[in-house]
Amino acid sequence: MRAVYLGWFLQRAGYGAIPVEQFRITEYAVEATLADAHECGEWRLPEEAIADFEVLLALYDAQLASAPLHEVLAAEQKLGAFLAGTSRSPIPADA
Repeated sequence: MRAVYLGWFLQRAGYGAIPVEQFRITEYAVEATLADAHECGEWRLPEEAIADFEVLLALYDAQLASAPLHEVLAAEQKLGAFLAGTSRSPIPADA
């Protein structure tokens, strides 16, 4: 989930152009996988979600290759602030 959220923050800073819905789909898939893992003890991303997750991992990889360090650090700070808060997601439902 870390790569998804850092990718989101970096995209908001101008590094990427993936549709917001792609972030939501991937976020939901990871959340559902974690819920299943708590029930059955097995952490397995559903086959149909792998391609969506790969898109965001490729974006994040490209962002790390192109974004300056200060933007990556700013994204890390935003992630930290999100994790310290009470919001369910940093990705707005109406974006």
